[in-house]
Amino acid sequence: MTPAAQTASPFPKETVKQAVADGKALIKEGKTKVESAMAIYSKIKAADRETIVSALKEGAGLTDKGAMTYYYNCKRKAGKQPKA
Repeated sequence: MTPAAQTASPFPKETVKQAVADGKALIKEGKTKVESAMAIYSKIKAADRETIVSALKEGAGLTDKGAMTYYYNCKRKAGKQPKA
């Protein structure tokens, strides 16, 4: 194992599984991949990038490159605060 892998605390697998299941459910309901990806991201945004990208691929049916793009878009969108 690399030193970085040893120091990183694992994100709860059940939370990731639930986020993936929620993403798949949204796709089945006819929602877009963007909506599915945002739902997944909002549930596991505290996880590391690799975990989130993997969940996006599985839950929203994205490719490797698509999952990375959606990850960065979700991260950027989540960082913006609505004007009060």
